[in-house]
Amino acid sequence: MITVALAKGALLKDSVARFAAAGLDFSAVLDKNNRQLMLPTPCGRARALLVRNGDVPTYVAYGQAQLGVVGFDVLNEHQLPVAQLVDLGFGGCRMAVAVKESSGYKRAADLPPHCRVASKFTHSARSFFNALDLPVELVHLNGSVELGPITGMSEAIVDLVATGRTLRENGLVAIEDLFHSTARLVGHPLAMRLDQGELREIVDAMRQASAIALEVA
Repeated sequence: MITVALAKGALLKDSVARFAAAGLDFSAVLDKNNRQLMLPTPCGRARALLVRNGDVPTYVAYGQAQLGVVGFDVLNEHQLPVAQLVDLGFGGCRMAVAVKESSGYKRAADLPPHCRVASKFTHSARSFFNALDLPVELVHLNGSVELGPITGMSEAIVDLVATGRTLRENGLVAIEDLFHSTARLVGHPLAMRLDQGELREIVDAMRQASAIALEVA
């Protein structure tokens, strides 16, 4: 049986739709009354693991799931050994450096050396500032990183930005992007190498469905 790790939250609905295009019906996970964390498809061909977005690559890397859907931001942050198979195109957002609008900073390089930068994506932030050759003190936060500059704890933040509304409502502005993130289909490398064609069939179907969705958009 094929096991697929699906992320709860914003990516779930589109993930289910893409797997449906590949012949796997995971629609039961969308039932708000569902409390099960492992659900089989009606045909019994596959099962879904409902996990947090950040845990998807872990389940795939350790072989508990052969396939999974997760944002590129998570892949870039955790750097786990999974195979990136398809850019699914949905869940688009950007990883960005943001500061108080009144700060006067126009780009990341304007930040003072050794200033504090708050983020839950500290690996991504460290790689970015190292590439700029700008030493900063990274402060790891798990939520509401916008409070860093507001309270004066940090000079800037590195966080995901979709519409930018949260930044604007808190007097912040994005000054530079690290990268663009979309949902990715990932696979367990060994499972893909040993595949007899069943996994590849799903991957190809999802790649085709993603191409069609991109054309329509």
